[in-house]
Amino acid sequence: MRYVYGITSALLVGGTALALVTQSPVIAQVAQNERSEIAKAVPRAGAPESFADLVEQLQPAVVNISTKQEVTLGVRLDPFAGTREPVTQEQQGGGSGFLISDDGYIVTNNHVVTGGPRGEQVNQVTVTLTNGKEFQAKIVGRDVASDLALLKIDATGMPFVKFGDSGKARVGDWVVAIGNPLGLGSTVTAGIISAVQRNIGNGGAYDRYIQTDTAINRGNSGGPLFDLHGNVVGINNMLISPVGANIGVNFAIPADAAIPVINALRAGERVERGYLGIGIAPVGEDMAAALGLPKDRGEFVQRVEDDGAAAKAGIKRGDVVTKVNGKDVTPQQTLSYIVANTKPGTRIPIEVVRDGKTMTLNAVVGTRPPEDQLAGNDFDPEDDQATPDDNSGSVSDKAVQDNLGLAVQTLTPDIARAVGVDASTKGLVIGAASSNSDAGRKGLRRGDVILSVNRTPVTTSEGLAKAVAEAKKAGRDAVLMEILRRGGPSAFIAIRIKP
Repeated sequence: MRYVYGITSALLVGGTALALVTQSPVIAQVAQNERSEIAKAVPRAGAPESFADLVEQLQPAVVNISTKQEVTLGVRLDPFAGTREPVTQEQQGGGSGFLISDDGYIVTNNHVVTGGPRGEQVNQVTVTLTNGKEFQAKIVGRDVASDLALLKIDATGMPFVKFGDSGKARVGDWVVAIGNPLGLGSTVTAGIISAVQRNIGNGGAYDRYIQTDTAINRGNSGGPLFDLHGNVVGINNMLISPVGANIGVNFAIPADAAIPVINALRAGERVERGYLGIGIAPVGEDMAAALGLPKDRGEFVQRVEDDGAAAKAGIKRGDVVTKVNGKDVTPQQTLSYIVANTKPGTRIPIEVVRDGKTMTLNAVVGTRPPEDQLAGNDFDPEDDQATPDDNSGSVSDKAVQDNLGLAVQTLTPDIARAVGVDASTKGLVIGAASSNSDAGRKGLRRGDVILSVNRTPVTTSEGLAKAVAEAKKAGRDAVLMEILRRGGPSAFIAIRIKP
């Protein structure tokens, strides 16, 4: 179960009202908990007599998911053969899921089938039914942004459940969770919905959850949250806790948000979300004071991507976006949430405040790039220099680390601007250089750009690894790199390959 450390509190403030009338009759006020509707809403016993019949029908469709993955811990030198071999260890994980069709499609969380420091897909997924029968599952598709994944087992005639309409869920409704918490087998818990459309501050298209006090713990991830009609209204996803275990503040992905993602994964399609191409910051108290605006209304534009939807619409750095497609931008209704949930290609009005004046611009919403590409856009050359980690990355990343002591990634226009080189530059940016490597001793550092190796342009770690391998095959113990650094021309530096 993914969890967030924190302490959440709520202050409920009540109010009273006094109606003053002169010639009209006084209308008697009745306390909310004395109204006649209460008797209709609450069963005589105050709660369902038992969840047993409901659970008996639903439990067979809920599965246990266990995973295995080979993780590289480091590199071992064989003194006799003179070779370097990776040292690996098998790591295990798991969670819950549920069947949505009789031919074996299973919904779970992406983080249940993800491992390693860079979110790699696990090597093996085993699904266990409540009757103990096991299947090896194939990962049909994963979506990082929504934290959803779709699996498939080779089976027919499976018990399955259907999604319900989470838009009809109300605070106070009973809900039932079935899953495999803390390594235990199928476990049932019940509670009520504490809040709907809960924004927990993560940003993006899916920062809206059903909050429930139903007991959820690690291992419940990916399991279903049912209403009393047996419909899946949510997918259990995370909890907030100062101790990493259930304290009654738990969150589920609403079914209405999950259904389009699952349908896209099942069809083999990429999930499309709206995108403007801007970097934003909230308008907090200090920024509001500096701009002469109300706090917590609108978001400040920090950067604008060239040729993006925002740039084409005329949005500029320093603008404050206050309204998107007729919806106010607030901490509860963020710009990212509104735009991401707008279909790409849609033309929408955007209200901005520029130099104290309000204006409306029109933008055609673009398509949000893959999450790994967006992560690269946040490259900060001023971050502390870190030693490359042999535990992470692809085979080519590890080869570059082992042979050169460098961690690299493809240079994008946004990273190029961040490190102070022309946005059209092609190459690799250095994320870290080991102090024990020849590259580190010769002054290469985070933010430097590798343009070419042995006079051949490189733009990927695979290309760099291949150039090093060819040099070694030719009996060379060094490679010639063309390095570009902010504020100067490129220079060629010979870097020795680690023995």
